[in-house]
Amino acid sequence: MKKLLNLLFAASCLTAAAQKTPVRLGGAVTIPEAVLRDKIKGGWAGQTIGVTFGGPYEFKYNGTFIQDYQPLFYSEGYIRKTMLETPGLYDDLYMDLTFVDVFERLGLDAPVDSFASAFAHAGYKLWHANQAARYNILHGMKAPESGNWINSPHADDIDYQIESDYAGLMSPGMPNAASAISDKIGHIMNYGDGWYGGVYFGAMYSLAFLSDDVPWIVGEALKAIPEGSSYRKCMTDVINWHRQYPDDWHSTWFELQKKWSSDRACPEGVFLPFDIDATINSAYVVMALLYGNGDFGRTLDIAARAGQDADCNPSSVGGILGTVLGYDKLPEYWKKGLAGSEDIDFKYTTISLNKVYAIGYRHAVEVVKRNGGRVDGGSVVIKTQAPVPVRLEQSFPGMYPVKKEEVAMNAQHEIAFDFEGTGFILNGAPRAKNNKNPDYIYQTEVWLDGKKIESPALPTDFTTRRLEVCWKYPLAKGKHSVRVKVLNPDERYEIRGLAYIVFSDAPAKDPFIQR
Repeated sequence: MKKLLNLLFAASCLTAAAQKTPVRLGGAVTIPEAVLRDKIKGGWAGQTIGVTFGGPYEFKYNGTFIQDYQPLFYSEGYIRKTMLETPGLYDDLYMDLTFVDVFERLGLDAPVDSFASAFAHAGYKLWHANQAARYNILHGMKAPESGNWINSPHADDIDYQIESDYAGLMSPGMPNAASAISDKIGHIMNYGDGWYGGVYFGAMYSLAFLSDDVPWIVGEALKAIPEGSSYRKCMTDVINWHRQYPDDWHSTWFELQKKWSSDRACPEGVFLPFDIDATINSAYVVMALLYGNGDFGRTLDIAARAGQDADCNPSSVGGILGTVLGYDKLPEYWKKGLAGSEDIDFKYTTISLNKVYAIGYRHAVEVVKRNGGRVDGGSVVIKTQAPVPVRLEQSFPGMYPVKKEEVAMNAQHEIAFDFEGTGFILNGAPRAKNNKNPDYIYQTEVWLDGKKIESPALPTDFTTRRLEVCWKYPLAKGKHSVRVKVLNPDERYEIRGLAYIVFSDAPAKDPFIQR
């Protein structure tokens, strides 16, 4: 009898939590507590497996893909080894866990400033939109201004996309609940397409609790993104190219390169193969999910081979598919990498995988109850939601990079240049000439067309640095003059890599190409 009951329980778990038939959203779905725990566990484990697997290839294949004949490494105990020896790899995880910890300490109604302060004052290293927001917050700017494109050239970068997993994992079957969480937290560091990446991924995680039909998850979750956005247009292209080239992801990859691979804002990506833009990396994730056909290993492999952010993209697909499958059904080949790792706290946190498995379940139940669901007799009754599009917002409208040129600091400790266009970004990295020198903060003034517009501090410290010296856009199209005064020069320090990018209201014309 006990064996029969176990079989019946297992069958009920499968029918409630892994439906091939698309779910009719808006109704109630009942999921056994054990299955919900297993899926949350699978989501956290899956993303950890994915980021570790892709780690060696991160931004080493930019504008190209990893050839099929090159083997990709993975082994038993690989995650424990990486967590101990290369903990900085897990920046998307420790940002995720920072937000989880705030919810755990302050509850579901924690104010946005608590999330902003938590990561801004954390000791870990950050890059791109996260670091731009950290600098803004440390210098008194509040969210959502801290992530707005006016205040951050990195607003469309991948950052919130790679740390939004928690929002979907704590909103099973409720993509709009995930979007509401992302509206508050995602705008700390991103805007527009950069924010949409997190909204979309949160929606895919949310729907992954309800079905194992990956194309349905991909298509249904996309309804959370407004139709007029360039982000949705790109994801729709991937879905259509998958239909056109159903057996060859390389063909879809090439189509993406032709149409969507030009980074127009991130200073590190303008005119270069490097592309940390959320849109193209989201496209690689969708491509991997569709061509992977629900196979965990195949999906991770495609996400890594697509290049660019080749650790975060496998992390995203691993987390989404891990939620679909649940921890117990993750292939043994991939689970063996977790050996000895699940009780290790991620660096800079007090949370391990085993801890977040339990915390994640508690948070999910709280969100379920808040949205009309309940826990009833060993099962969780979820009032599911049909995705509703979030508001339309676009970063850098009508802005196109047209020029990039190096510039030097003169003998008067000034950086001066003239340009014609609608905006500029001045790159430069303050550094000590000798790493034995203590950290230093340059004090500067930025003058535009004869008027002082700001007085930014430029720390040499990596965790508090400003990613760019200064920027200003949009401006009236025309001729402009920029002068940056360094008020406290010190021969022990320098600003390396000085170069400015000019923007205009139309792409530059190539005289050698007939249009």
